[in-house]
Amino acid sequence: MIDWPRVKELRDEVGPEDFDEVVDLFLEEVEEVIAKLRDGDRAQLEQDLHFLKGSAMNLGFDDFSQLCLAGERKSAQGEAGSVDLIEIVDKFEVSKVGFLAELPSLS
Repeated sequence: MIDWPRVKELRDEVGPEDFDEVVDLFLEEVEEVIAKLRDGDRAQLEQDLHFLKGSAMNLGFDDFSQLCLAGERKSAQGEAGSVDLIEIVDKFEVSKVGFLAELPSLS
């Protein structure tokens, strides 16, 4: 679900204080796009999923990133209507809860 070695690597790269800002910014920006998906907005689905995929990969949200990649590919092939937005939103929520629960114990 979460690639903790990637999370540690990012924290070490940017430092603990900046890492907290990175996490806050990630959650803020991703939540905005997730809100669009919750509303069923598929107008820019390929671009939205591309953004989510990249953001998720950077912060170690592996499973969520893989779902976004699959949805992005479907959208690029003209199959945006077949992308399971509920599954993507649910995977983000589960990943976020797990991430935030384990983050304080990151060593």
